[in-house]
Amino acid sequence: MRTGKPWVILAAALAAAIGCVLLPGQQPPEPAAAPGQAPVFRVKVDLVVLSVTVTNRQGRYVTDLKPSDFRVLEDGIVQKIAFFGEGNQAPVALDGPKGPAAGASSSEGGSPGGSGIDLASDTFVGTNVFILFDTSNFMYRGFVYAEDAIADFVRGLDRADSIALYTFSRNLNRAAPLTRDRLLVAKGLRQAVAGDDTALYNALLLTLRDAAAVPGRKVVIVFSNGPDNASMLAPDDVRAVAEDEGIPIYVISTSEVNKDPVSGNVFRRITARTGGKAFFAKTWQKQSEAFQSIREELQHVYTVSYYPQPNPNEGWRSITVELTGDAAKKYRIRTRAGYRPKT
Repeated sequence: MRTGKPWVILAAALAAAIGCVLLPGQQPPEPAAAPGQAPVFRVKVDLVVLSVTVTNRQGRYVTDLKPSDFRVLEDGIVQKIAFFGEGNQAPVALDGPKGPAAGASSSEGGSPGGSGIDLASDTFVGTNVFILFDTSNFMYRGFVYAEDAIADFVRGLDRADSIALYTFSRNLNRAAPLTRDRLLVAKGLRQAVAGDDTALYNALLLTLRDAAAVPGRKVVIVFSNGPDNASMLAPDDVRAVAEDEGIPIYVISTSEVNKDPVSGNVFRRITARTGGKAFFAKTWQKQSEAFQSIREELQHVYTVSYYPQPNPNEGWRSITVELTGDAAKKYRIRTRAGYRPKT
């Protein structure tokens, strides 16, 4: 059973491996239970926030759907939608209770969204976009073209969106903090330099940790050549953190998928499970197209949120989002697969 925030557990293992004792904000471990005394676990579940993408059979985004068009199930239990929004508009609170359902905790922690956060506030206008740029030696040949593709992507984002730019090789560098200042992001991008080995999953965990601490909608976009030869963490452990925190991951890989099927399969699994998408773009034209696709998706994603109904399951909770009526047959839905309540 997982206890505490998943990223804290993984980050603690990473910190120990590099000689650190505690990460900022991390608390010392709880004392062990007295001999003969069974440990007590308390599940904290607050507002669950889903980013939902709806497309037709041709792959075009479907707009102007209503809350009544969606049906949300958690472990097969029908949920009542509490907040609903489309694109960069703040989600609207629907009729009914605004607080947690009976049996859900309103204490600190819980699922993405957090207790006490009003999704109808300006906090949820726009998206917090965390860009994780691979600057390892694998990216050397196409480095300049990669920078141009990222710069074009940033310039084209909605004004309401905030951007953080992180670069990584063996270590993570926070080149630009989360900001709406495009010039600050561009400055951080142009100061990036290539070199050293690739610790993608170490860097991705730290990026997810930063994103999880920010209220509002957020996504992580990984721009990488693919192979990881320096991480101390397994990709599926990092994926689990993104699932639990409700952060979609998008990956743009510059490597040919046929030449690196292992990384390709990992990228597909991570993105599919978190509600994101993987792109394999060897040329700068394909990379620009991938960024354009992500930008368009951010403008059309639905935010669907609910307070979970009473559920005794303290482990993995599967989430299913369906469309009702005729829309169920015509359209396709993409969102995260589920989460683990914090204990």
